[in-house]
Amino acid sequence: MDTRTRFAVHQGAPRDRSPLRVKLSPKVDLARCQRRIGYHFQDPTRLAAALTHASSAEDRLASNERLEFLGDAVLGFVVCELLFKQYPSYLEGDLTKIKSAVVSRQTCARVSEGLGMQEFLILGKGMITDPAVPMSVLADVFESLLAAIYLDGGYEAVRDFIERTIGPEIELAATGDLAGNFKSALQQLAQREYAATPTYYVLDEKGPDHSKCFKIAAQVGDTRYPAAWGRSKKEAEQRAAHNALSQLDGEPVPYPTE
Repeated sequence: MDTRTRFAVHQGAPRDRSPLRVKLSPKVDLARCQRRIGYHFQDPTRLAAALTHASSAEDRLASNERLEFLGDAVLGFVVCELLFKQYPSYLEGDLTKIKSAVVSRQTCARVSEGLGMQEFLILGKGMITDPAVPMSVLADVFESLLAAIYLDGGYEAVRDFIERTIGPEIELAATGDLAGNFKSALQQLAQREYAATPTYYVLDEKGPDHSKCFKIAAQVGDTRYPAAWGRSKKEAEQRAAHNALSQLDGEPVPYPTE
């Protein structure tokens, strides 16, 4: 079933008949979390489910993994709708590039961190001892939260939430300013996870002097990531950083070398 079929013309979420197996944790202030995100749940157990990492669940069905699966699709559909309506003169390729940046794991993690979701996560003992919450976990909880809002309040509720939280990212991506975040994000990750600073190497260039293109690869430690072409060194570096982040997340690189 494709995204269009899954979300075809309806005003509310379908009734979810699967049992919620998560237990409300007394250690997590759900009321404060709802104030933080600006949405009040009719059923707070949905929020608790979205916040429950697999490390703390009795079994994986009681974690937020199923919600993450649904939230990823919800995010993609809503962002596509917003882009389609906000940028009527943009071609498919332009819309696809913006969407790729906006729904990326890096963007989801950054928005999640901005909301302070790390304060409300329900984690297992092994993860509680680590002061730094992995960016992948922050991205997962954001997608899970979207699914929880969708199931609790319907399409309009989750659309409003996405427009409020992701809207600024869409504007940045549409104007090209979001690219600067990829080099910054890669540097933060490299310093945090590998105690290293990324370096960038020009591997090739082509075109006349007044209109050159550059092929640049990002490297962290001894690992060199897939190179990317750009119309300037700055653009190529940003794309190379995006490629590196995508590969580190196990995702396809957005800018193939050739």
